[in-house]
Amino acid sequence: MNTDFTGRTAIVTGAAHGFGRAISMALAERGAHVWAIDIVANELENTKRLCVGANGRCEVRTVDVTQRDAVYALVDEVSALSARVDILVNNAGGVLGQVGRPLETVSAEDWNAIFAVNVSGAFYLCQAVAPGMKAARFGRIVNISSGAGLTISLTGIQAYAAAKAALISLTRQLGHELGTWQITVNCVAPGFVRSNANTERQWKALGADGQQALVNGIALKRLGTPEDIAHGVLFLASDRAGWITGQTIAIDGGK
Repeated sequence: MNTDFTGRTAIVTGAAHGFGRAISMALAERGAHVWAIDIVANELENTKRLCVGANGRCEVRTVDVTQRDAVYALVDEVSALSARVDILVNNAGGVLGQVGRPLETVSAEDWNAIFAVNVSGAFYLCQAVAPGMKAARFGRIVNISSGAGLTISLTGIQAYAAAKAALISLTRQLGHELGTWQITVNCVAPGFVRSNANTERQWKALGADGQQALVNGIALKRLGTPEDIAHGVLFLASDRAGWITGQTIAIDGGK
């Protein structure tokens, strides 16, 4: 897709690796001024180098999206330097190193931590960018959920499945609320992709038979890549998706 984002400013969270890095690079390569956000500073710098190496513009900031004040400060900085935020990609999330375990052994702290990064962080960023998008009567918000939000989680982590489902519901609600201002809010639900340390651990834990069974359950008989997810985000962030909002697209090779 030869989409041009020249003149657009984009914030991408969880941009230090995996989906976030691929999305940042895809937007930067197509002319967007990308602000790549994460809590992992050294890997963020690698994302910036890759974006700049592809002749893109990229700023990086170390921000914890679960901290509302920090999120608002970031958006204020971006808006001051770039006039407004046109595109927001809420990709930060994950399982925070947790593993599946019986329901009765899950602590409140572990439950709340996963909701904070997967749902609250996205909510805070949507709150922060909404006034500028409303004033411009334009905006593209793309949330990254998971197949776990549509069915069950391969991780077995209850909070992760529930949080990703909540993000899909938030997408639908905000799509209706913000549509009056021509702000679209959509969601991508990726299937299993080997994109970071957590998914690599999951892949290895499956073993050879489990890996083959997982691939056999995919219509296209292959795992996806971070670039496959980025391509979906590019479409939803583009002018071509201007009459699509509140929707969730599963990018999973066919389940």
